Amino acid sequence: MGAASPNILELAGVHTHIGAYHILHGVDFAVPEGEVTMLLGRNGAGKSTTLRTIMGLWPASAGELRFTREGPGGRHTEKLDGLSTPDIAARGIAYVPESMGIFTDLTVQENMVLAARSARHAGELDTQRLEWLFELLPALKKFWLYPAGKLSGGQKQMLAVARAIVEPRALILIDEPSKGLAPSIIQNLVTAFRELKRQRTTILLVEQNFQMARALGDTVAVMDNGRIVHRGAMAALADDEALQQRLLGLSLGVHA
Repeated sequence: MGAASPNILELAGVHTHIGAYHILHGVDFAVPEGEVTMLLGRNGAGKSTTLRTIMGLWPASAGELRFTREGPGGRHTEKLDGLSTPDIAARGIAYVPESMGIFTDLTVQENMVLAARSARHAGELDTQRLEWLFELLPALKKFWLYPAGKLSGGQKQMLAVARAIVEPRALILIDEPSKGLAPSIIQNLVTAFRELKRQRTTILLVEQNFQMARALGDTVAVMDNGRIVHRGAMAALADDEALQQRLLGLSLGVHA
């Protein structure tokens, strides 16, 4: 068995308040580098709030969020809490919200240009990476000049993912990408995420589709009522129906 991957992201005792509501209650878990970490839990458990807190959209009211990456002098750790969302994104962290966050009045091409920090117009996009994206998500090329609002739900999700990876990222946070999508589109997403993992892109994925979770996840953290109640290997959770029932109220085997 190989050595464990170092952690790219660590949450320690993270609390988040939204107005008068206390949503996260001391969240603790780590995201290993180059792997897919699943964040699972019932509706309302705090999963989306966790992603938004990592991105600084809702600031943590207590605790630490530590991000570690390779730099010229070796590995460097810094705190994300207290940074603005643009500063967090500039560190190589991308976020695909459940709402997808695309600009429906703009074309697919214009959406991609806006997401690329190094390009002011389409001619400045990295051609080699664009070709890789077209191969990974063929609908992008087909609908390149279409208004994004005219795309199907699955095509919009592909565009949302493509915007997050139009340039190399160290970590991608993705909130329920398979929601409402046909099985064939979900399989396309699984293939795309596996390719990203092969390239050592780290993914933190909130997902309600447990077949997808089992297919992609290396590690898993399960939330309940704003707390982490289980951490471990995704394969171990997938093989333990009693644990699935206790933590999630259902069996992954039902969704096989």
